[in-house]
Amino acid sequence: MRHIALTGNIASGKSTVSARLAALGATIIDADVLARTAVAPGTPGLAAVVARFGAGVLAPDGSLDRAALRARVFRDEPARRALEAIIHPEVRRLRAEAVAAARDHGAALVVSDSPLVFETGIAAQFDGVLLVDAPAAVRRERLVRDRGLAPADADAMIAAQWPSTRTRPLATWIIDNDDTPEVLQQRVDALWPTLVAAPPLPSGAPATDISR
Repeated sequence: MRHIALTGNIASGKSTVSARLAALGATIIDADVLARTAVAPGTPGLAAVVARFGAGVLAPDGSLDRAALRARVFRDEPARRALEAIIHPEVRRLRAEAVAAARDHGAALVVSDSPLVFETGIAAQFDGVLLVDAPAAVRRERLVRDRGLAPADADAMIAAQWPSTRTRPLATWIIDNDDTPEVLQQRVDALWPTLVAAPPLPSGAPATDISR
């Protein structure tokens, strides 16, 4: 079984690539789903979040109000790091359980969909990292047009993440999402045989960019 990471900045098209990989037969482990599970009602994770940030981050039904929490930590780096210290260990534990289950079920390719592979220093845990990238101006336009963000908020979200100039040299494979959805699907399909069949690349090998 091969276990690779799928990463990319906000509005890069990572979710679209993940969906296409799933359609082709990959087993997807979504970090966002794991993060929600880590702070579900009744979990130690949610209790730790409330202890750190107060009951104001809870919805009326006792679940985590993700929008309220995001507002608390978005422009507060120490608060964001405190939140990550709570959630990331739980996400790692849940991912390990999901990978073990996929291996038991005979999965050939497991893809961990995670936006923070490089930032959290876990890239070496995978057989390779697939980066989905798009120019910052394109991602800004998508955030404003498709998600209804104010331009200033879109700029702040983009600025809070590592730029692609920093992540591209670290990736094993790169797919640029700077064209139509149809072209993006073609690029994923073109890379699929390599993801399934090729052995892991040696550490430090140059990334394969199949976007052209």
